Amino acid sequence: MTQEINKLYSGMQSELTDNILPFWLNQMVDNQFGGFYGRINGHGQLVAEAEKGGILNARILWTFSSAYIHLKDHIYRQMAERAKNSILSGFFDEKFGGTYWKITFDGKPLDTKKQIYSQAFFVYAFAEYYRATGDRICLDKAISLFHLIEEKSHDGKRNGYFEAFSRDWQLLEDLRLSDKDVNEKKTTNTHLHILEAYTNLYRIWKDNALGRQLKNLVHIFLEKIIDPESHHLQLFFDEEWHSRSQLISYGHDIEASWLIYEAAKVLGDSDLLESAKSACISLALAALEGFQDDGSLIYEKDIEKGHTDMERHWWPQAEAIVGLINLFELTRNDLYLAQAIHGWEYISNNLIDREKGEWYWSIYPNGTPNLKEDKAGFWKCPYHNSRACLEIMARCEKIIKP
Repeated sequence: MTQEINKLYSGMQSELTDNILPFWLNQMVDNQFGGFYGRINGHGQLVAEAEKGGILNARILWTFSSAYIHLKDHIYRQMAERAKNSILSGFFDEKFGGTYWKITFDGKPLDTKKQIYSQAFFVYAFAEYYRATGDRICLDKAISLFHLIEEKSHDGKRNGYFEAFSRDWQLLEDLRLSDKDVNEKKTTNTHLHILEAYTNLYRIWKDNALGRQLKNLVHIFLEKIIDPESHHLQLFFDEEWHSRSQLISYGHDIEASWLIYEAAKVLGDSDLLESAKSACISLALAALEGFQDDGSLIYEKDIEKGHTDMERHWWPQAEAIVGLINLFELTRNDLYLAQAIHGWEYISNNLIDREKGEWYWSIYPNGTPNLKEDKAGFWKCPYHNSRACLEIMARCEKIIKP
């Protein structure tokens, strides 16, 4: 298998350094108004006056910070610094705290709501920038956002985190991240990315309260979110943790299967790690119900409506490779390593835009690329695919040289 692992490593490295990162470096830098443009559409056309999303900018900051940590190319540090400066000047609410949902193309507040999902990504990104540069201001920003999330969003009675607030931190009636979501007070997606953010912050700041809440989040997944019968994630909950959806998201299943384990590992609690290992193996195996013979992972299944979405969206394909490599590391079953390699082959042959760069939003069931959705935009960011490349490179090195 060594030859195949080396090929996977070199393929992911080349994809990251020759395609993904250059796309964002060369096409998304906004030299007029600072930071990065808000959108390039599916046909590769720049929309220069598109709104700029907090999630996009936080993910750009994380991506280039992480790329600099792993690859040491100074241009990545420059891009991370650019993202950091843009965020500090445009996205932070100096009056009420936290970060805005989105700003105008020229840097003015546009939607000032406080979506906790978005706050978590700024924690994640500023922690990574501190890891890359040692910038104490950014660590302090991450820490202050952690305290704010705990103060405003954590449910002290029933546990977990509420979804969304107004600018002055009043709970909103419409809590959804997007129009397709169920309007409930607690969602798996938000909890997953708080977990991810707290994991990254705990790597560099061993605070007792942060450690307790990170451990609490792992337990929330093990005890409330993962369905004990199907082993899929339950996605939407009311205030009392009653499940309000019969939707299966294969991408979130496979992503959570390695993020939960990573959180337990960073905490260093051996008992928790053993519990997480068992649950994460089951979760990854449940996700593989959506794995196709061509190496792809389909999007989702709505059990209530009896409908399966067979599109191959970009981010589940990226997360599937990491989840499969993680599953291989946990089980030492060569089947999962082979499936990860097959997943990369699918991405390489179908999802990468060889002409205009980056990845398509998705591939339709008939095999054609989806050009209706963005190439880069509010939700189409460099985070999932860049992270997959960096994770796979690091894990391949460990497999070959344990």
